[in-house]
Amino acid sequence: MFKRILLAGVAATLMASSASSETLKFAFQGALKSLDPYTLNETFTLGTLGNVYEGLVRRGPDLDIQPALATSWEVVEPTRWRFHLRKGVKFHNGNDFTADDVVFSATRVRSDGSDLLTRIGKDVKVVKVDDHTVDFVLTGVNPILHFEWATWAIMDKEWTEANNATKVSDASSKEENHAAFNANGTGPFTIQSHDVGIKTVFQKNDAWWDTPQHNLDTVEFTPVGSDATRVAALLSGDLDMVYPVPVQDLKRVDNNADTRALTGPELRTIFLGMDQIRDELIYSNIKGKNPFKDLRVRQAVYHAINIEAIKEKVMRGLSTPSALMISPKLFSESDGFERLAYDVDKAKGLMADAGYGDGFEVGMDCPNDRYVNDEAICQAVASMLAKVGIKINLNAQPKSKYFAKVLKSGGYDTSFYLLGWTPGSLDSWNVLSNLHGCRDLEGNGAPFNLGGSCSKDIDALSAKILGENDQDVRNALIKEAYTISTNEVHYVPLHQQGLAWGVNNNIELKQRADNVFMFYYVNKK
Repeated sequence: MFKRILLAGVAATLMASSASSETLKFAFQGALKSLDPYTLNETFTLGTLGNVYEGLVRRGPDLDIQPALATSWEVVEPTRWRFHLRKGVKFHNGNDFTADDVVFSATRVRSDGSDLLTRIGKDVKVVKVDDHTVDFVLTGVNPILHFEWATWAIMDKEWTEANNATKVSDASSKEENHAAFNANGTGPFTIQSHDVGIKTVFQKNDAWWDTPQHNLDTVEFTPVGSDATRVAALLSGDLDMVYPVPVQDLKRVDNNADTRALTGPELRTIFLGMDQIRDELIYSNIKGKNPFKDLRVRQAVYHAINIEAIKEKVMRGLSTPSALMISPKLFSESDGFERLAYDVDKAKGLMADAGYGDGFEVGMDCPNDRYVNDEAICQAVASMLAKVGIKINLNAQPKSKYFAKVLKSGGYDTSFYLLGWTPGSLDSWNVLSNLHGCRDLEGNGAPFNLGGSCSKDIDALSAKILGENDQDVRNALIKEAYTISTNEVHYVPLHQQGLAWGVNNNIELKQRADNVFMFYYVNKK
């Protein structure tokens, strides 16, 4: 009865607007909280806002880099890149797009509160050459300068300043910001309405500079946290597209006459992280010390994970166990690494050697609406760790609360956590910089190194990798960095999850391996 009531509520929300052959209705398991494109470095948020805002470049269906707000670029000097901007582009409010907007956006994306600090190095100078030309002056060679710029949205300087929205509200902030509830991009869709946690309506931008490859007039997004409700709404025809589809429901979606399941390999790596920076864990019964600072404890956690059981029982085969913090599709030397073997006895021995033969308790943070079967993975991990004496106190929350907690301004509020990562640059430097770079207790340093693991050697290698043009040399440096990370168990990689989308048969779209859903490629029959 409860599920019927939920489904009826979703159907009522979806039916509230007029049905049209050119209206796409889709649902994701989590909400679109903020419209500020710099607030949260998270794939769903950045991908969805990528239909409204645009970068100097964009990624195509096969993830190739394409011109967007920049028509071309060149390296005029080894440390100076020149971008030629597209002329005649208008923001949704009619303002002209110029070099001033690029310079302004470069400053804002690197300001306090931004979650996209790594998009542009802090030492990079952004210089306006003329109204449609911008130079980026670097302190060293960087062959991948623009690799992450598809998700660096260019904002309207005049609009942002006029609405007192220059300051970015971070993920944990409760302050209201005009840019969090309103949008003014240059992209193929505008925001018609945005009710956080209820529905967001996108409208076709008739003044878009590019030629549309879609036939949509309106897109309606509804967050539906319940897997059963989301799938039922797809099967009944109330929704045109949903994701993710729980792996146990894929056959049901495929066997339905009007729907199909779209699956494929995703680039995202799901992993476990541990607080390795504090002298005492903030969520543990062990006082005066931090068990995760001991390599033997981290190795014990790794050895206790039965990854094949997670693959078969939790993921129903829709995952690829990983030995690295990056998809093997993105690093050619991945075959040279192996996971630590599942070995409960060895894990117990390591725990005893480290002085924790009687085990300990620790809190674990986990999202329950962000990744495929995320809470179920955390529950499985808790059960496995219990066998070696580590009692998990699981805190599973919606992604909005999860990210606000673990990314808490002024200090990362977690002792043990599950996270997923897709490198926006599709390059290992992104992983090494964001997840492995050293940081302090206040968060200065690598922004997504939630556990604070630190290796000066990896930091030094990361700097070399960023400035190395020779791919063979780069690969050797990357392999060295991953070897250190693996040997020191900075993280426990689990798997690359599979894509799992459910689509009505009257919808044509393109599924990207980074799990980004672009309305630009959708056609409704």
